[in-house]
Parts: sequence; structure tokens; C-alpha cells
Amino acid sequence: MNDPNKAKVMYEILGKPMIHYVSDLALELNMQRVLVVVGYQREAVSAYLRLSHPNIECVVQAEQLGTGHAVMQAEQALQGFAGDVVVLSGDVPLLTKNSMDELIGHHLESKAVATILSAEMEDPAGYGRIIRNADGSVKKIVEHRDASAQELAVREINSGIYVFEKDKLFDGLKHITPHNAQNEYYLTDVFAYFWTHHWKVSALKVRDVNEIRGINTVAQLEEATVLMDKRLQFAAR
Repeated sequence: MNDPNKAKVMYEILGKPMIHYVSDLALELNMQRVLVVVGYQREAVSAYLRLSHPNIECVVQAEQLGTGHAVMQAEQALQGFAGDVVVLSGDVPLLTKNSMDELIGHHLESKAVATILSAEMEDPAGYGRIIRNADGSVKKIVEHRDASAQELAVREINSGIYVFEKDKLFDGLKHITPHNAQNEYYLTDVFAYFWTHHWKVSALKVRDVNEIRGINTVAQLEEATVLMDKRLQFAAR
């Protein structure tokens, strides 16, 4: 985002940081607890959340070693909790409560260990593809660069939004490694552990692909601002 002194999630859409919208969503879902993993420029993010969302707990990720590593930081805070964990992304501010309610409902109905929010994209280039079994459960997630020609034809992609059975999630996280080009712990690596144990993974397609837009550039931030403005104008009618 061309500003080393500002966390990406603090860039604003219609006067509010992205993390504000994601925090609102987490609270709307009526979870028992909401944890925000804060890493880069964490002091500024934590200070904002203390004022805007005082019921949210911040968990520190001292080193930024990937998405899997970020979720690992919540394990101690969740000791003694038994149930399901929803994983949201701080740079996906357009996601709605309706979509998350559907995802959580699907997770419970399918009796899966993990459920992925997926999306059907016109141009899925660059995204990990969702490959399903005959029964509709997820067989694997294959990254674009590793996909066969047949897999590249699949337009269902992984959004990076999940529901996990808590104990299975942290069990899986103990078995992932940073042996990749980025030397990071990828959250998606837990799925290979799940499949090794024949644990069911399900997926549900979001109805509006715009909801899972991740914000990585100023141009994408501007596009998200336009979409959010349209949504609020429609809601105000």
C-alpha cells in the first residue's frame, strides 16, 4: 500500500479502517469471544480497537510468519474452549453476516472438521482451486502454479475464510512446517493433515463474489469503497 508506517488493515473505506468492518462482522455473529491477531504496526491497530470495539481481545503476533502462524497465536487464549472457530481476514471488509451465517450453518449441517468459504470466479487465475469429491466434500486445494490443465479449468476458489473445529485446527497447526519459498506457516497446510486422517472438509460458495475481495493495493481499496458506498445507499432506501 506504499506506506511502511501504516498497517494495511488501517486503510479507510468511507472513513473507517478495514479492520473496523471486519470487527463489526465478528461481533454481529454473536461468537463467545472475538480475538484479533495483531502484528505489523500492532500498537496503532490495538489502540484503535480498544476505542472502537472494547469487547474485542487483541493477541500479539510478534513475528509475521504467515497465516498459519497468526492463528497459532490464539491457541493459548482459547485454552479451555471447546467448539468451533471462525477465521476471518482483516483485509476482507466486504463480507456480510448473511454469508457467514450460511457458512456456519453449512459447517454444522455437514458435520465437517473444517468448512471453506469458496467463490466461483470468472477469472480464477492466481487463486487456489477447490477440488471436490463426488459427494461434494473437498478433496484438495491446489494452488494455481501446481494445478493440472483440468484443475485450472475449475473456477471455484478458496477465499481464505473458514470455520474450524477448534481442537482439530490446533492439532493440525502443530504439524505444518515453513518449508516453502516464503519460509512461512500457511494456514491452508492444515488441510493436508485433515485429509491424511480422513476428516471431512466442506465448502460453501458465497453468493456475491465481491464479498470476498481482498484488499492489497490502493486501486483495490478504491474499488471496495465504491462497492461499500453502493451497499450503504441501497440499505438506506
